[in-house]
Amino acid sequence: MLECAESTEILLTHPLIPSGPIPTVYDPDGLYPYESYCETSRRPVLKKYRMVSIESDSIRVKICPDLGGRICSLFQKARGVEALFFPSVVRPVRILPRQSFTGGGIELSFPISHSPVVTAPVLYEITRDQARIYVSCGEREIRFGMHWTVEYSLGEKDDFLTQRTIFFNPDRDPHPWMSWSNAGVPSRPDTEFHFPGGPVLRHDSELRNIDWMAEGPRQQSDLRQMSGFFWKNPDCCAFGVFTPSLSAGLYHVADPGQVPGIKLWSDGIGRDEAWVSQYTLDGKQCLEMQAGPLIDQSVKDVLEPGQSLHHVEYWIPSATPRNIQQISLPHPTLRSLDAVPRFGWARNEDVSLWLQLASAHKMGDSGQLPDAPDMDSNSWAISGIAELGKALAWAVESSEGTKRDKWLFQHGAWLAGRGEADAALKVLASSADDRAHALSGRIWFAKHGNPRRAAACFRAIESDAIALHPQVIIARDKALAALGHETLDERRRWLDAVSALDDEWIAERRASLLLDSNDPQSAMNVLKNTRFQLVHQRYERTRLWRQIEARLGLQPERFLGWLGEDDLAEFGAYREHSDG
Repeated sequence: MLECAESTEILLTHPLIPSGPIPTVYDPDGLYPYESYCETSRRPVLKKYRMVSIESDSIRVKICPDLGGRICSLFQKARGVEALFFPSVVRPVRILPRQSFTGGGIELSFPISHSPVVTAPVLYEITRDQARIYVSCGEREIRFGMHWTVEYSLGEKDDFLTQRTIFFNPDRDPHPWMSWSNAGVPSRPDTEFHFPGGPVLRHDSELRNIDWMAEGPRQQSDLRQMSGFFWKNPDCCAFGVFTPSLSAGLYHVADPGQVPGIKLWSDGIGRDEAWVSQYTLDGKQCLEMQAGPLIDQSVKDVLEPGQSLHHVEYWIPSATPRNIQQISLPHPTLRSLDAVPRFGWARNEDVSLWLQLASAHKMGDSGQLPDAPDMDSNSWAISGIAELGKALAWAVESSEGTKRDKWLFQHGAWLAGRGEADAALKVLASSADDRAHALSGRIWFAKHGNPRRAAACFRAIESDAIALHPQVIIARDKALAALGHETLDERRRWLDAVSALDDEWIAERRASLLLDSNDPQSAMNVLKNTRFQLVHQRYERTRLWRQIEARLGLQPERFLGWLGEDDLAEFGAYREHSDG
């Protein structure tokens, strides 16, 4: 019996607060042209999500196209076992690339880890043949314009889920990529780690190589801090976890020639459990087991023009512990690769204006030229539409006054998003749009390391709404701080102008100003009295606190978790750009 059903579910969802109107080009906490976020609201709203359920004789799978194609449930019917952790709430947290990650289920990431569309809708298609049922999810992603499709399928007698993933680069240029399948599974102190032997890279507060069989943890209670493990040369191709108190487990197997990457991530028990609790309702814990076509997350690969890649992997729910050495690789007969859909742009709100612009340019009809997004719109020219450069230049030539300034801003953002920083600065310098001044400031500072030119750009901003936006206040302060003591009064004036805002990112800059003003005690007080949301793989507050300790002659505190930052060793190609 193969069955399929489509439905709509309402989930509690915490809205996100955008970081600001300045595009995420050269933003270490962003990924152009996607919008990034700085906060998650404390109270949720109700939101509808499309769900697709498929089931065989043995298992039932639920997929959510509105959460990036995430698998929300993998249920073994005979024993009533749910293999996945899904928190029944969408409560995004500060994890790259957009600072909008939500955990649980099985997430596919591309072209970076984690997925930029982890909480966004993608396209999907349901197909059946005589032997199998297929649910395909995917899109043409807007960063580089590459296509990705993840195909989930079941045969009537299958007690495992087959996942096939396909990537394709239609562009004329090669593009970097990374991809991991990330399964969130329930975690309790007795959760057992069933992973291969062999050399493993351990990533926690240090980076070191260990022998898994001799030094690796055996269960969740063995870990007292967040830790990641990457297998370098595993002695078998299967792995998984099993929790005796739940009588539930999940196992993964794949051809190591296609999917050599194996990762275990756990926040452990004790001090770091809050990093999981922040995206749940009730504080229950999960850990992540991951697989991918790359060995670890320190580097990316390159997808050449016209190149297509695919790989297949299998997920096996279990009510009993399994011997991973005895898990064999399934060999279901799948439809041809040509039959797997290649999806287009998934979200009309992202691309419609830019496709309209490209169409008007192609026809040479300036009467069809749309209006450029205004200051209250965080819509930025899509870098993944390669032909947009000529269309944006044409829009500039076809416009006058403030309309021309807006198109110049968008053209400059697009050029910077395509890696052409100098060309972008030249275009942005011709625009009187205050967003162009602010973006130029970021490029001069983050890309070219020139705080004086950056400060001049920020000083050219005329609109109070732009100048006093926290995103701009913070970017300006970083540039001014790099110029030294000569700018202390100017920094103070701007930070005083927003002193009533309850904004943790401004508090961070205020502490920096106080330290630079030779008042380390007040700087410490600001940090101590600020309630920070947790943010992964960012260490600015930690570095600031260490400077304060040194200035006050204090012994360094061992763990600074209350600053909202982890203490992981810096590792991984999670960012498009480094800190300025």
